[in-house]
Order: sequence, then structure tokens, then C-alpha cells
Amino acid sequence: MKVDDKLQRTAGISTGDTATLEIESLKDWPEPYVPDDLEKALAAAPLKIQNLWKGITPMARWEWVRWVNATQNVDTRRRRVEVSISKMQSGKRRPCCFNLAACTDPNLSRSGKLVEPA
Repeated sequence: MKVDDKLQRTAGISTGDTATLEIESLKDWPEPYVPDDLEKALAAAPLKIQNLWKGITPMARWEWVRWVNATQNVDTRRRRVEVSISKMQSGKRRPCCFNLAACTDPNLSRSGKLVEPA
């Protein structure tokens, strides 16, 4: 099993050492890292949108973040941030028509289920 440098330092081990690991699955979705552009748009949005964002599940927040992150095109990304705010303004709690199977987020399986990073 590959153990990154930070975890090695935290565990007090180095390459070649033997370590015993205990692995436990998460019961709840962790909070996603919200990219700067989406975070700024949410902070500038009306209170209604900020409350909606706080009120949706972490899985729903992951879907918004994944939809914004699912493009490499700067213009498309900017438009997706704008559309996210607009959809939330109209009460949408999740992005519509987002193909979860096409997600390239390494922490999520193609079925949309949470998986632990390798």
C-alpha cells in the first residue's frame, strides 16, 4: 500500500517499515473542497442561496462542485458557476442533468458512491 510522505511523518514510519492499519468506512459524506470561484459566488449571493447551500446535504454540495469542476474550459466553468447560482436562486438543490457516471473525481465511483482515496 502506498503511504504518502505526510502520512508517513504523522505515523512516524518510513519506507520499508511495517505498519498495522485499521480502515473504517465513513458513515457520512465529507464536506467537499469548494473551489475559489464557486465559493466567491456563493459568498456574494443573496442570503436565500447561502441558506440553501448550508441546508443541502454534503452529497448535494459534492454534485454542484463536481459539475463546476467537470470542465477544463474557463468560459464554460465561469458559466457553470453563474448557472449554479441561478439554479439555486430558483430553489434547485442539485444540478440538473449531470451525468454522475462521467465524473472523474477520484473520491467517487462511477455509480456516485463515496470511495476512499487510494
